This record gives sequence, C-alpha cells and structure tokens, in this order.
Amino acid sequence: MPRCYGARPYIEAAVADTTSIIALLEGVCDAFNAHDLDQVMKFFAEDCILLMPRGPDPHGRRYEGKAAVREGLATRFAGLPDVHFGQATHYACGDTGISKWTITGTTPSGEQIEALGCDFYTFREGAVIAKDSYWKRVEPA
Repeated sequence: MPRCYGARPYIEAAVADTTSIIALLEGVCDAFNAHDLDQVMKFFAEDCILLMPRGPDPHGRRYEGKAAVREGLATRFAGLPDVHFGQATHYACGDTGISKWTITGTTPSGEQIEALGCDFYTFREGAVIAKDSYWKRVEPA
C-alpha cells in the first residue's frame, strides 16, 4: 500500500483492502463447506504454502506449491468427508486474514470431531500464498 500522509486516504485504502480480503476469506470458507476442492484451489497461488494443524514438525505437516497443497487439502476432505466450518468470523489487516471457526465432522471410522480453530492467511494480489491452521480439539471430560 502506498504511504499516505493524510489519515483519510490511509483509512479509505485500508478499509478497501480489508473488505476485499474478508470477501476472499468468506469465499474460501464457502468453498470448504461445499466440499468443492476445485473451487477451494482457485483461491490459492501457484507458489502457496499450507501448514496443517498436525504433523511431524512443530508447525504441523507442510505442503509447498499448488499441487502439493491440493494433495494436503484432499487429505482433510478424506479424513473428514462431512467437514463443516461453522460460526466463522473473519478479520483482515494488510495482506493478512484470519478466519475463526468451529470445525465439525465425522472420520471414516465414525469418530465425531469438534474443534475450535483458526486459519492465518497471507494474500498476494488476491490469492492465498500461505494458510496456517490451528485447532483446539474438544474432547469428552
């Protein structure tokens, strides 16, 4: 964003950027809830990165590049075929967006999953270049 000396142009530019990023976040969420991997992938850049909430490293499983990210997201749909991101709220600042949600779904073995979570997104020219997911899993007491 160009440097603005007056407060009003800066605020107007920030609001426009925030509005467009929130619209992108809503679109990504809708595509996930429709279980439409092709539509989800339309939001991602060729050189994107996906960090899953679980995996062999502290940052989770890492996928780099659009083909690998598609593969990683396909595992999400396979692991929770009825996945749903409910109660979603979205926030944006600059090129960063955050989506908070409750994820629910059923694993192929029949286990019910419920977790509170969020995704941190980084955008470049209207496309996702990074998605980093975090979950707080709800478990019986």
